[in-house]
Amino acid sequence: MFELSLMCPEDRIEAVSDALDALDALSVSVEDADAQTDAEQALFGEPGMPPPKDGWQRSRVVALFPTQAAAEEAQQLLAVQDFFEGCQVLGIANVPEQDWVRLTQSQFAPVDITPDFWIVPTWHELPAQAVRSIRLDPGLAFGTGTHPTTRMCLRWIARNGAVAADGTSTLGRVLDYGCGSGILAIGAAKFGAVDIDAVDIDPAAVESTLQNAQANGVQLKAGLPDKAQGEYRTVLANILATPLRVLAPLLCSHVAAGGHLVLAGILERQAQELQEAYAPWLQLQVADKEDGWILMTASR
Repeated sequence: MFELSLMCPEDRIEAVSDALDALDALSVSVEDADAQTDAEQALFGEPGMPPPKDGWQRSRVVALFPTQAAAEEAQQLLAVQDFFEGCQVLGIANVPEQDWVRLTQSQFAPVDITPDFWIVPTWHELPAQAVRSIRLDPGLAFGTGTHPTTRMCLRWIARNGAVAADGTSTLGRVLDYGCGSGILAIGAAKFGAVDIDAVDIDPAAVESTLQNAQANGVQLKAGLPDKAQGEYRTVLANILATPLRVLAPLLCSHVAAGGHLVLAGILERQAQELQEAYAPWLQLQVADKEDGWILMTASR
């Protein structure tokens, strides 16, 4: 396979990307040409919502083609188009054959949530300091422990989860709403919770959660959202700000007296709108922050 690399200003990215797609590129990616420099720009968006921008002020557009001839033909055709003005060709490069499985695995190292609580892919040895761990490989459902929102939720669980003197969990009955891979529900189980419901609108996420729970030797119930019934001492929802606003009355209705609501998938600039959305039921506060993301919690 061969990569055609282009440098494009922000206002040309959409037209160039559409043209590459029409020229049968196998894939087209847009990267910040200034990444890892002082000029790097952060662009945050949400699935299902219009992107904040089509790209960066200086974007590197990379298209993958099956042959060198196809890449060269695409380069020649683009060069004579009016919309290519201001763009430049960086080159065509052969993509070397690689062990893609090994390469993918190398991108997922053990993640420390606390000094003694780790997320560890199955192909890695457990770190010596891991008193508790979740074995989790990347799969069809979101949630591997590498994203700040997941780490913050797991940190909250680690700080607040314990087995009380009477043998019950301080987390009580737990609801993981939008469970993805089930990582938060499994984390709750690792910290003593025994009555756990994990729900998601995606059947693949439900199946992934059940498989991951079995692999980690924990018990939980997983299903579609109607599986969530009654009140819970701990309600976890790591989704995104827009669905969290819509779900405010539903999620709050599941929080038992004395219980906790834990929300993630929220950017720092979205804190006030979430507080306003939940104000009729609960008073949200920022409990943690990392890399522009925040964790918001409330108690009933």
